[in-house]
Amino acid sequence: MAKLNIPKPRLAMPERAKTLGVVFLLLVAMAAGFAGGLIGSRSQHNLNTSTTAQKQVVSSESQLISSIAKDVGPSVVSITVTSQTTQPNFFGYAQPVQQESAGTGIILNSDGVIVTNRHVVPAGAGSVTVVLSDGTKLDKVDVIGRTSDSDSLDVAFLKITDKKGKTLTPAKLGDSGKMQVGDKVVAIGNALGQFQNTVTSGIISGYGRSVVAGDESSSENLQNLFQTDAAINQGNSGGPLVNTSSEVIGLNTAVAGDAQNIGFAIPIIDIKGLINSVLNTGKLQRPYLGVRYVSITDDYAYQYNLPVKRGAYIVPGEGAIVSGSPAEKAGLKEKDIITKINNTTIDENNSITSVLGRFNVGDSVTLTVLRDGKEQKITVKLESAPSS
Repeated sequence: MAKLNIPKPRLAMPERAKTLGVVFLLLVAMAAGFAGGLIGSRSQHNLNTSTTAQKQVVSSESQLISSIAKDVGPSVVSITVTSQTTQPNFFGYAQPVQQESAGTGIILNSDGVIVTNRHVVPAGAGSVTVVLSDGTKLDKVDVIGRTSDSDSLDVAFLKITDKKGKTLTPAKLGDSGKMQVGDKVVAIGNALGQFQNTVTSGIISGYGRSVVAGDESSSENLQNLFQTDAAINQGNSGGPLVNTSSEVIGLNTAVAGDAQNIGFAIPIIDIKGLINSVLNTGKLQRPYLGVRYVSITDDYAYQYNLPVKRGAYIVPGEGAIVSGSPAEKAGLKEKDIITKINNTTIDENNSITSVLGRFNVGDSVTLTVLRDGKEQKITVKLESAPSS
């Protein structure tokens, strides 16, 4: 009988594939572990780098604020004012009462001229005391002048007459016109009237703001203000708002009482004319036109059918043009619309009052005026505002 040749058995293919698969999975697992460790190491490195960078940013910002405080601090003073007022007594009769107010000021020159807010130095102020940043108390201080209570610029000037041998450090004034929303600022002042040279920081949150500031007894309309979230507390009034170059770009003036960290400051450019007047003549001279006007808004333009939506409209009626004023001498008329002073457009960010504060008494300015629908240029020589 013939035999069948049966080949010797070989390793079956499924079993070989299974063995190779196990080896492959082991290799993949080892590679994945290595890659995971590498990625984890890099992630941790990136995290550490990011944290280091954040620490450097925080450290750099704190160093900047510290540097600004050191630069500007010697130019900031605390002010205490004693004044006389009257209050009804138990029987309803008025009797004299002595009251104290506190604020902050900025040294403008080595002779001891200081700028502050008008409301820091009440009308008829008695004695004024200035405390320097090193704690030196100077009690021989004169009031050079203050803007009128109806003026939208809340400004007053003082002069130290006895420096007690101290060398005063004037502050550097910057160009507030270059500030933009989001720019870093620092506020320095006598917080709450008892914490001297308190430093807070923030940004410019807005500009061209108009607010009504005051209390139950009096109020004032303030225009063209910076808004900042740098904390401005009671007693900070009259202190500096400073840019990152340690330059004063604003005069801290008001705070929103029903909000958190909403403060307002007068742009320094709006009081440059007043500062120059005081430093050059020793007197507070406020340049003025002598017109009664309203700032035009969209609603006002629509209501009175005006040809433009921005500008200053000289309101018709008695007192529209002050008799003998620069406006009358230049030929301005009621119903004129002033759209520009020199190259500055009159709008919600630049009122006539704030723009005039940038000039000096005696300066000649060119007004762009709309009269009967036609534009014309009128040159006006600015004079000092009457004291009344």
